[in-house]
Amino acid sequence: MSVRRVSLPCLVIIVAAARAATADPSFCPGEYAEDLSALSQHARDIESTSGPYSYAVRTTASYECLSYGRDGDVKRSRTTARASGTAFGYRRDGSDTLLLTNAHVAEWPAVTDEDHAVDDVPAGCKRVADSLEIVDDDHDIYAADDIPLVRVVVDPALDVAVLRAHAKLEIIPWRVGKSASLIARNLVQVKGFPLGEFRATNVGKVVSPYDHDVQADRDHDDFVTDALLSSGGSGSPVFAVSCKTGEFELVGIFHARYTGASALNLVVAIDQVRDLMATLKRSRRASRRSPDLDAAARARLVDEVRHDPDPPFFSIGPLVASLRARSDGALVFAVFASDFPRTSAALLAIEDLAVEDPTLFGKLGAVYLGSELGLRAYDASHADAETQAQLSRALVGLRKSAVATFAYREVVRTASVSRADFNRTAEKKRSLNRTLAAQRDAAQVILDMVGRERPRATGPTIGIMGVETGSASISAAINTSP
Repeated sequence: MSVRRVSLPCLVIIVAAARAATADPSFCPGEYAEDLSALSQHARDIESTSGPYSYAVRTTASYECLSYGRDGDVKRSRTTARASGTAFGYRRDGSDTLLLTNAHVAEWPAVTDEDHAVDDVPAGCKRVADSLEIVDDDHDIYAADDIPLVRVVVDPALDVAVLRAHAKLEIIPWRVGKSASLIARNLVQVKGFPLGEFRATNVGKVVSPYDHDVQADRDHDDFVTDALLSSGGSGSPVFAVSCKTGEFELVGIFHARYTGASALNLVVAIDQVRDLMATLKRSRRASRRSPDLDAAARARLVDEVRHDPDPPFFSIGPLVASLRARSDGALVFAVFASDFPRTSAALLAIEDLAVEDPTLFGKLGAVYLGSELGLRAYDASHADAETQAQLSRALVGLRKSAVATFAYREVVRTASVSRADFNRTAEKKRSLNRTLAAQRDAAQVILDMVGRERPRATGPTIGIMGVETGSASISAAINTSP
């Protein structure tokens, strides 16, 4: 039976009965306890007297959807989506309060599609408005005391977001712990709003201290708990009991579950969230999803292209593209029509020039737009801002698809029969599939741009070979010299 992670605006629960206030060493084999008996009386007093620091969050979005009537006219309709989640205060900022929740609670997809679906909203609809506020519960219809929330930073890869409330709210009374120190059988406590119905507390055990999440936009480390969590509690704080202090420590943020399993729930490990909590900025993390587009990535790509025995073709969405590495260090990307190779003339060719900055992959060089007759030079420097932005996005999309494709081919070609190589190949394939799926819209942008700007291309008609060898660039430079 296949399983799938499902993100939930969701959460928890039941109150666990505590035993004695003195911890039994048998329940503390490591950094964190296996039983609530390790909780000190001081911590119990704080839990019973401190105000609630987890809050019910209602998030609403309006989407505009386009369709065609029988007369061919475009029709616009709007639909509203609503969901519940949980957020918790973690820091005061003057008279404001900063709260943590999940990215999927804080932000709706800009456009709905297969990977960014919204219940009851068709694919291809555009978000035109959204709101986020603290409410009493999901049935709260009295808006006067709702507290609006503002997004400070959203990190989809972590599935974490920081929100700001212009109000002094209760914050967690516990320190931030070390999720890396969790082991199987450690006890965890979760505080949130199951189904958006009421504030609740649940307990469970860590059943796996590590699970890497690369579904959709996510790329982070989770741990898995058997606490019985439900829709409405995404964004809830997850605590473990420190064996040293007998107090709770924040070790994660609940965000998803496995379908088909009522007790396999995923928690974002807090170690990855510390920097974001402190700096309010998304941190640069090593990613298994897509490597940085820098000089090192360019060098690897050039080496892979030159040693690849197969034709230099790859996909960008439904279109076919090619890549050549010229002797002068330039890369030449070409995009072909969907009926390639029946129609072999390139629609677009872009030179990607090397730069000295090691943090950059390259820069846009000469651009050529084509038809069935061939390519002609296009002066991108005189294009409007929208076209220049589309060219930049097209180049980034081509880079990403090429890097993922040739990295996968290199791994397949050089892999042995070891498990490590098998896992490495499987990860590269998943990365390639994610990259190609994300380029579907980029392909349509390229087609629209070429069709619109083709009449502005000038100079003699050339073939793609002229660009790939560099002779077309020399000719273009001569023809445009003052």
